Amino acid sequence: MNKKYLNFRTDMADERFDTYKKVHNLSEIDGIKVDSKTEDNINITTVDVLNENGKEALLKDIGRYVTIEIPELSTLEEEEKNEISKKLSLKITEMIGKDKKKKVLVVGLGNIYVTPDALGPKVVQNIEVTRHLLHLAKDLIDENTRDVSAISPGVLGTTGIETYEIVNSVTNVVKPDIIIAIDSLASGSIHRIGKTIQLSNTGITPGAGVRNKRVGLKKENLGVDVIAVGIPTVVDMATITNEAIDKLIENTKEEITNYSNTKENNLTAEIFEKLENETRYDMIANVLDTQNYIVTPKEVDSLIEDMANIISSGINMSM
Repeated sequence: MNKKYLNFRTDMADERFDTYKKVHNLSEIDGIKVDSKTEDNINITTVDVLNENGKEALLKDIGRYVTIEIPELSTLEEEEKNEISKKLSLKITEMIGKDKKKKVLVVGLGNIYVTPDALGPKVVQNIEVTRHLLHLAKDLIDENTRDVSAISPGVLGTTGIETYEIVNSVTNVVKPDIIIAIDSLASGSIHRIGKTIQLSNTGITPGAGVRNKRVGLKKENLGVDVIAVGIPTVVDMATITNEAIDKLIENTKEEITNYSNTKENNLTAEIFEKLENETRYDMIANVLDTQNYIVTPKEVDSLIEDMANIISSGINMSM
């Protein structure tokens, strides 16, 4: 296969899958298995990257990526939010396993002082930690209680220490069997912000969504299995423009099919071909000079609060 270079601007595995298929005009991708189902008005898509070919196609590590799509948060009752937490807890449990003896370290990535990046620290505030009780008051708690600890390491700009260095140091002392890392993600569509939860068993690279990559929190670096949980909270400006042009092209193509001037139709088709080129994103970014502009919705404060509660509840249930 003649693979085209794709400059993905999303952390979401299912979005990368759809983009790759569209650009290469494929119905499926070798090395990628996708399953989608709807439960209680919640759509769950599982993307399995099976081999090196799939890894090269999506630029995602070999492993499983689960996407939970939810309705508009502002319309949900508490019972419905709780149902989402239950779905999340089941998926986390599948990745952790049912062995209650496995110790878990929850890591809340991000900057609590920057709202779109505050998801991780806010989740950690609501985690039911038990490690100290198991060490100091073991007789007072249930014997089946899982060892759970949590940290929010902050960001390099405020600590002067790489996130990986902090997490690795804590891991060496606490010796967890599994790390659950929570972080804000970037999406390729403004419509998915705050409406999608992604889990993976491949770890995470802090800052990757805004092109500020740090050392990855992954098993090969930490020696411990790492489950990543995140929601998209930002989209960059060029991606929004790119999405708008996609819709413009799609609508215009439908309209010109009834236009009789063949010469002008051919000319329009040539223009579309240039606009549909895989380097279009870079063209837009250069024209707008907006590669460093990241967009988030105005209601991001309530969005982060709601999603932090949903995710922390899901993690607590799975523990």
